[in-house]
Amino acid sequence: MYYESLKSFPDDFLWGASTSAYQIEGAWDEDGKGPSVIDMAQHPEGVTDFKVASDHYHRYKEDVALLAEMGFKTYRFSIAWTRIYPKGTVEINPKGIEFYNNLIDELIAHDIEPLVTMYHFDLPYALQDKGGWSNRETIDAFANYAKTLYENFGDRVKYWLTINEQNMMILHGDAIGTLDSNLENPEKELYQQNHHMMLAQAKAMILCHQILDGAKIGPAPNISAVYPATSKPEDVLAANNFNAIRNWLYLDMACFGRYNSVAWSYFEEKGYVPEIQEGDMEILADATARPDFIAFNYYSTATVEASRGNDDAKNSTGDQQIVIGEQGVYKGHTNQYLEKTEFGWEVDPVGFRVTLREIYSRYNLPLIVTENGLGAFDKLEEGDVVNDDYRIEYLKKHIKQCQLAITDGVELFGYCPWSAIDLVSTHQGSSKRYGFIYVNREEFDLKDLRRIKKKSFYWYKDVIASNGAIIVEDKN
Repeated sequence: MYYESLKSFPDDFLWGASTSAYQIEGAWDEDGKGPSVIDMAQHPEGVTDFKVASDHYHRYKEDVALLAEMGFKTYRFSIAWTRIYPKGTVEINPKGIEFYNNLIDELIAHDIEPLVTMYHFDLPYALQDKGGWSNRETIDAFANYAKTLYENFGDRVKYWLTINEQNMMILHGDAIGTLDSNLENPEKELYQQNHHMMLAQAKAMILCHQILDGAKIGPAPNISAVYPATSKPEDVLAANNFNAIRNWLYLDMACFGRYNSVAWSYFEEKGYVPEIQEGDMEILADATARPDFIAFNYYSTATVEASRGNDDAKNSTGDQQIVIGEQGVYKGHTNQYLEKTEFGWEVDPVGFRVTLREIYSRYNLPLIVTENGLGAFDKLEEGDVVNDDYRIEYLKKHIKQCQLAITDGVELFGYCPWSAIDLVSTHQGSSKRYGFIYVNREEFDLKDLRRIKKKSFYWYKDVIASNGAIIVEDKN
């Protein structure tokens, strides 16, 4: 839709950026922190681990000051479960509480709203040892952990996110490293884990609404519009299938308290139906288990075609999508109309607007973007200069689509790209950089971990200061 003029970003729009604990903090075993599945995982050859990361644990004051200099209104970060409960439950680690109290206080002192993710892939290894999300005990361990966070930080934290990219953990469980590769039916086990995560999330939302007056809570899946490869009805149906399995399964449960019907039929056909115990559906349907908003991560759209059931449906559409497709359901397809990053990710700013519209039309809840960004091999030039014009161009195009979506009527209240500062990428280490702030280290050479402002730092500072107005003024 073409508009003669665009609506402005709301005056109280939450401009910020995101990180996660294991990718930025370092100090992996300091001050009583226990090991997580991330700490214990095997790392690809030639790629660093997360033991030091960006050393945010020791440098958070410097980092927060830089975020404040950019003008951040909010900062989305995650709390390391194993810093609070080293073994996942029972014994609280006071030093972990102290660190996050200090971080939250530092943010508030700089007028930055904390936006807290409770769980970002880093399940306590002690819980994984007992079966992880396959074990129903993890449901109550998560609810207890959430309650502890509310009791210790809820007086200052008003915005909470439950589970980061739950759908990616289920769709690509082997990539996150929490799936037993020896299982006879791994997909069935993953959807059982998904059911348990849904229950854990519902319990956390119920507790939030019981304990914290005025706090808001939401899920944080990775959502992307799904295109059919052609206008052929069979391709459109395949896109509808994948939309249900990739996107709506997770948000329908969070927002409506029930399983998506197409996804459930898929479970029945494939033999993936999870075991549901008495009382489960009542918890999921509880009126106080509903989110106050939806947070979501967006990097690209997906394109699929029909799979007849007698073909090889698997197809790679880039790094993050990994390989998608399932016989008789949908087949991955490369979108010929989209450019790709150097890591093979398709770039689709217009698809971002489509995704925003689809989510808001379906759920009618306020939205906040909690990841969106460009990973690249940034080069530090002489004089501490990083000319990341490609990142500015990427973000500019996506922010413009945010404004168009707002003009479409979408209630978008914040934008937090990935990432605030350079961190260790889950699969490509420290060489793949996303941040506005360069961290001076290499995969196996920590150097001095100095913070250096990239060109995008100054650009995003101007975006925030103008409340997005410079995006409209730029006609390029």
